[in-house]
Amino acid sequence: MSDVHLEVVDALGRRVVPIDKDLFGIGRRSGNDLRLVGSDVSRDHAEIAKQGEQYAIRDKGSRYGTFVNGEQVVGDVALKHGDQIRFGRSGGAELQFLTSEAPQISTSGRATSSAVGDLRQIAALLEGLRALGSGRVLDDVLALVLDSAIEVTGAERGFVMLSNAKNVLEFKMARGRGRVTLSGKTFETSRKIPEEVFARGEARLVADLLDGDLANVHMGTVALGIRHVLCTPLRLLRYIERGDEPEEDKRIGVLYLDSREKATLLTKSTQSALETLATEAAVAIQNARLYREALEKAKLEQELRIAAEIQQALMPESHRVGPFFEAAGSTIPTRAIGGDFFEYADGPGGEFGFAVGDVAGKGAPAALLSAVIQGMFATETTLNEGPRATLHRMNTVLIRRGIESRFATMFYGVLCPDGRLVCCNAGHNPPIVLGRQGIRRLETGGLILGLFENASYDEEAVQLDPGDLIVVFSDGVSEARSASDEEFGEDRLLEVLTASRGDEPPAILDRLLRRIREFAEGAVQSDDITIMVVRYAA
Repeated sequence: MSDVHLEVVDALGRRVVPIDKDLFGIGRRSGNDLRLVGSDVSRDHAEIAKQGEQYAIRDKGSRYGTFVNGEQVVGDVALKHGDQIRFGRSGGAELQFLTSEAPQISTSGRATSSAVGDLRQIAALLEGLRALGSGRVLDDVLALVLDSAIEVTGAERGFVMLSNAKNVLEFKMARGRGRVTLSGKTFETSRKIPEEVFARGEARLVADLLDGDLANVHMGTVALGIRHVLCTPLRLLRYIERGDEPEEDKRIGVLYLDSREKATLLTKSTQSALETLATEAAVAIQNARLYREALEKAKLEQELRIAAEIQQALMPESHRVGPFFEAAGSTIPTRAIGGDFFEYADGPGGEFGFAVGDVAGKGAPAALLSAVIQGMFATETTLNEGPRATLHRMNTVLIRRGIESRFATMFYGVLCPDGRLVCCNAGHNPPIVLGRQGIRRLETGGLILGLFENASYDEEAVQLDPGDLIVVFSDGVSEARSASDEEFGEDRLLEVLTASRGDEPPAILDRLLRRIREFAEGAVQSDDITIMVVRYAA
């Protein structure tokens, strides 16, 4: 039996496919010998097997079945010249088994095949080369989709609506014949048909808007002379790897076409062609959207990297050594940038000032306010009026700025060469003093900064002995959580400090951070972590 082939008529046009293998696979998957599109076609739908001098077709457990001359295939069904083969229910693809000379292929399906091919190419290109191009890629793809649809159907105009994050359709682009872009204001039509098509996931054909009650519903469209409408959903088919059950799709929008003249909008072949076109268009559009999102994400990540570099540049060097003190500080933001900070300040009489702040919130808003407070602190400390007055003025300035729901806790201490520590705590975690006199906490101060206009602040003076440690930390330390949702707590903090009190501040800081990392391994960091260790050395 020589020259055995299939004559295929589907949305891609009419073509002849030779059966040149003993086992010839048919389905939606690209690896098949004959690839068919359509929601009724399974990934591996059927196969034609050579049995001696004959051929037989068998279904491969497809979802909607295989039919020969209208009868569903069960087991192996022998094929003879002229048999009609259909896959699934709709009959979108018609196959004829032939054993004679292949007929001349007609050119009636070339426009559709070309349009679909263009969309497949651009979809593949976008999938593999998202690192190239510009932010206008989505507009270019939408224009190609609309121009192809208008060319295939003979419609006068068309538009694309895409769903947003709330699953609501948004108008994206309209085009007319001659590849003319139409503005959304001039493209007047009812939203009823597109929204129904999107909600139901089924194409809608309106043969005549003047029929029945449609004219009243679509008065604006009818007034323009539009009578014929074809609207189809843009769907992304998704398949389960282990077979085709179940199959589901994701609707990303609709493709709408209309015309004053019937043109070819109302023919069955046009509807089938548009369905195939819409399937390929959905892939191209989704890839373009993902590409644009990738560009925007990359741009945002670059901006965050720059912001993180700037924020780190605003921080002082971690390690600071003076005639009577040694200090080490570090901050680890929960995101690229955060709201915690630490600062050092030198007094006119040789005093050493140090501060730790924690702005409410995370990310960019907290980082911006953190930078503002750092600048205010640098200005206020030049006045050398002590911690209480400094924090009081900073609170006043923040209140006047009127930044809603944004406030900060802060601790500010000034260490003198004789070991006298003067400090004020504005709602911050009480720092720990660890020394000869045991463990003390520095709690004296006032309310958090930027929230209460009439807040008052006090300060306390503490005499340190040589070797005493002051440890200032944000609540991201004590409230760090493990994978089992247990808090790190101050007991573990004191345990580490007690075991390493004889070490230098940088070593103590490193041990604390390492202990927190080990404790929180496997859990997501929930807050910025900032620690400062100061030793009075006399």
